Amino acid sequence: MKLLTVNVGRPRSAGYTDAPSGTTGIDKRPADGPVRVTDPGAPGAGGSGVAGDTVSDLRFHGGTHQAVYAFAREELDHWEAELGRPLANGSFGENLTTSGADLDAALIGERWRVGTALLEVASVRLPCRTFAGWLDERGWVKRFTRRASPGAYFRVLEPGEVRAGEPIRVVHRPAHQVTTRLVFRAVTLERPLLPEILAAGEALHPDFRETAHTYLRTRTASATI
Repeated sequence: MKLLTVNVGRPRSAGYTDAPSGTTGIDKRPADGPVRVTDPGAPGAGGSGVAGDTVSDLRFHGGTHQAVYAFAREELDHWEAELGRPLANGSFGENLTTSGADLDAALIGERWRVGTALLEVASVRLPCRTFAGWLDERGWVKRFTRRASPGAYFRVLEPGEVRAGEPIRVVHRPAHQVTTRLVFRAVTLERPLLPEILAAGEALHPDFRETAHTYLRTRTASATI
């Protein structure tokens, strides 16, 4: 597994975003040289964990549990063929474009050593209006959801520098079987799977933990009526 490119986005105005600023950083381009990654949840930090990158809508994106977003080049190749158009690294708004990494099978809490940084899988990408507007493809949110290959969001456990061409090493895999694909399916089209994602424990994004607990409470209440 290796890192093909590190991608950063500058703010640009867009009519398809709901961000209060009216801008988006989804148009990400490969950066030259090493790029610093840190925890954006630290006091005074910005929304993205990647230096030079923009997160315009902090209500839904960025922060500690969505510090760095990775997407596989293999998935971009799939969508190139599906959409009939070229998709450069960074086209899906990813910070890290990977090669040889099965992101669908990545476990919540799995840890990657990339460059001098240590990253931990925490969450998945949910398609939004900005993503749909940026791609400008008919029925994009539904198509992306059906594919259920959302990529992975990471939190930054150890800040460091990453650069294109570096190897990716998985240095820890937890004992549970909660993959990014399972989480995505559970929170989108297959909500009966929600209880299963709680096996990931504190490593799972807190919003998804709350979604699963709410589902369980509702199901329990319905069963007692």
